Amino acid sequence: MVFDAALVTTLAIIFVVILVLSVFFTLVPVALWISAMAAGVRVSIFTLIGMRLRRVIPNRIVIPLIKAHKAGLEITINQLESHYLAGGNVDRVVNALIAAHRANIELTFERAAAIDLAGRDVLEAVQMSVNPKVIETPFIAGVAMNGIEVKAKARITVRANIDRLVGGAGEDTIIARVGEGIISTIGSSANHAKVLEHPDMISQTVLSKGLDSGTAFEILSIDIADVDVGENIGANLQTEQAEADKNIAQAKAEERRAMAVAREQEMIAQVQEMRAKVVLAEAEVPLAMADALRSGNIGVMDYMNYKNIQADTGMRDTISKVSTDKDDSSI
Repeated sequence: MVFDAALVTTLAIIFVVILVLSVFFTLVPVALWISAMAAGVRVSIFTLIGMRLRRVIPNRIVIPLIKAHKAGLEITINQLESHYLAGGNVDRVVNALIAAHRANIELTFERAAAIDLAGRDVLEAVQMSVNPKVIETPFIAGVAMNGIEVKAKARITVRANIDRLVGGAGEDTIIARVGEGIISTIGSSANHAKVLEHPDMISQTVLSKGLDSGTAFEILSIDIADVDVGENIGANLQTEQAEADKNIAQAKAEERRAMAVAREQEMIAQVQEMRAKVVLAEAEVPLAMADALRSGNIGVMDYMNYKNIQADTGMRDTISKVSTDKDDSSI
């Protein structure tokens, strides 16, 4: 029984030791601590345990701290940890600070952290400060004063401005401003041949306008890569205007024709109305003659003379029509 009690005690002690060591190695990254000590970076065990408790991955803090220390930068572990807790990329910030230090570019940790938290790639910005970037615009079309369209493509060489990275406009603004300058320069040219002959006139005019103000870049040069002639916009506009004027004139002529047709129909209706009135008036003549005979205002001989006059008049009309038809056929 004594032997069994001692064995149980020994096993319990071993279990407790294993449990304590497991908890210790879980909370304390010993390998990382040894690497920091070997690199000359003093990081206490309690600091690493505090990182675990604050839900900070020690590997993402200590390794950038070692790189900064080897590069000769004065950065504290509290600065890196606070930037990590703020949601920043610690490793990218440290790499940017090392690159700026090697290139003799003045960049503090606070500014680099602010640029990173603003959503910009601070390492790319430092690299762009050392090695300028070329931005190529699409074909931008402008119309000269003679109505000929000219298309130009430009290459913009820019360098990142570290001081204006926070709050400065990006590449899209640079492209838009350069495009506006190209259109304005082409539009102010009296002839498209002048633009084709001196394409550097576009770059000089655009570059003199200070297009990089308020942006995160500094424009070093604007070079015209290609110039092409497009359509004759002026002739097309004149053609479209002439077509529109023709359509308007046709519409007005059709309106006048419709009014004339309507007026003609009104006249025809009025003629028919007048003829109807004449027929009514002629219908009253026999009645009047009968009434005159009954009342004795005219006699029978007078009526016969009247009928003879009508017959004679009809005969003369017939003869005149026959003679007129003969004259027309002889011609």
